[in-house]
Amino acid sequence: MVGKSSAMASPISSFFLILFLHLVILLLLSTSCGSSRSVQSTKHVGLFIFGDSFLDAGNNNYINTTTLDQANFWPYGETYFKLPTGRFSDGRLVSDFIAEYAELPLIPPFLQPGNPQYYNGVNFASAGAGALVQTFQGEVIDLKTQLYYYKKVEAWLRHKLGNAEAKTTLSRAVYLFSIGSNDYMSPFLTNSTILNSYSKSEYVGIVIGNLTSVIRAIYKRGGRKFGFINLPPLGCLPGMRIIKPENNGSCLEEVSSLAKLHNIALSMLLPILEKQLKGFRYSFFNFNINLRQRMNHPSKYGFKDGREACCGTGKFRGVFSCGGKRLVKEFQLCKNPSQHIFWDSYHLTERLHKQLADQMWSGESNAYNLRDLFQSL
Repeated sequence: MVGKSSAMASPISSFFLILFLHLVILLLLSTSCGSSRSVQSTKHVGLFIFGDSFLDAGNNNYINTTTLDQANFWPYGETYFKLPTGRFSDGRLVSDFIAEYAELPLIPPFLQPGNPQYYNGVNFASAGAGALVQTFQGEVIDLKTQLYYYKKVEAWLRHKLGNAEAKTTLSRAVYLFSIGSNDYMSPFLTNSTILNSYSKSEYVGIVIGNLTSVIRAIYKRGGRKFGFINLPPLGCLPGMRIIKPENNGSCLEEVSSLAKLHNIALSMLLPILEKQLKGFRYSFFNFNINLRQRMNHPSKYGFKDGREACCGTGKFRGVFSCGGKRLVKEFQLCKNPSQHIFWDSYHLTERLHKQLADQMWSGESNAYNLRDLFQSL
C-alpha cells in the first residue's frame, strides 16, 4: 500500500510543482515588465521651451509676420538640415542639442501643422518675442501668449493622460527660457520712445516682473524644474555695432547696459523664487560671459572670427540681409560657418550653439546644470 500510494503521489506532486514554477515565472515576468515600464516612465522627462529667436524652431513660419522675424528661406539651415526650418542659424540650436542629450526627439514648434503629440514637450519660442506684449507687437508671439499656448498643452495632456499622470509629466519636465533681448533691442531698432517713459531700472523691473508672473503661472500648474539663459552683451552683436556709425564699430553700450541690469535682476530673482516656491529648482547659464569669452578670444574656442557674421552685408555683415528676403537684398555668405561665432547680424552658428549646449548640459554650476534637472525626479 505504501509503495502504491507513493507511486500515485509522485506524478501529482510533479504536476503541482510544474504549475507552481509556471506561476512563479509568470509573476516574475509581470513584475519585470512592470518594473521596466516604471523605469521608462521615471526616465521620461519632457522639455518645454519659451523665448525668442535664440530658441525658435519655426513657430514664426506659421504666423502673419514679416521676413525680419522669419528664417524659413535659404541659406538658413544649410549645414545640418540642408533646408530652412525657421531656425535662425545655419543648423541646430541650443535647445536641439539639449533635447538630444536628454534622449528626446527634436522638440517641435507648437504651431507646426499636423497631429500634435506633446508627451516629449513642445517649443513655444518666437523670433522677435519679448516679455513685454508691446515688443514688436502684432508680429510675434509674446511671452504671455506663449503661456496661453502652454495652458492649452496642459489641458491636452490632462485629457490624454488623466490628471494624476499629467501632473507627474508636468512636474518632471524641464522648462527652458531665453527671453528679454528684444525688449531691450527693439527701442533702438524702431521708432519706439518707450525708454523715455521709464528709468533704466524701472524698465528692467517691468520686463523681469512679466517673466516672473509666467514662471509662477507654470509653477502653479505643476512645473518645478526651470532652465534660464541670461542675456548676451546685446550692444556687441554685429547688427547693433552698426547702429551708430560714429561709434566706429564699438559695442553699443546703451543696450548692453540694459542687458547687464537685466542679468543682475534675474540672478537675484531666482534664489528668491527657490525660497518662496517649494520644490522649485533651476539651472542658470551665464550666456553673457560665455559669449564675451569667445568674442574676445575666438581662436581659443576654435573660431577664426569673433565679430563678423557669416551671412549679411556691410561692416561686420551687420546689415540684417541674410537670404536676400528682407529690406536689404544684397548679402554675402561665408564659405565655412563653423569658423564664425555669428551666423547673421544677431544670431549664432550651430557650432557655437553646440558649445553653449555642452556647457549648459554638464558644466559646473552653483545650482544645477541641465543634466541634473533632467535626471532628478
